[in-house]
Amino acid sequence: MKALIPDITDKMLSVQLKSLEEDGIVSRKVFPEIPPRVEYELTEHGLTLLPVVESIAKWGRMKVEKEGRVVLDE
Repeated sequence: MKALIPDITDKMLSVQLKSLEEDGIVSRKVFPEIPPRVEYELTEHGLTLLPVVESIAKWGRMKVEKEGRVVLDE
């Protein structure tokens, strides 16, 4: 996930994932390995958010097509 959000700090990613887990959006599985490995997966409840996220992404793509640019920092 960190590779998909390169500017996020390890601490902030950890805080966000913990919050999503507490809200039942993702589940966390820890593997007893060295080095430790953790996997996150959308829960059934989390999967219900996909249409919302896809709709927002569609809106964003439409806006880029209309304006011809992406503004990341304003």
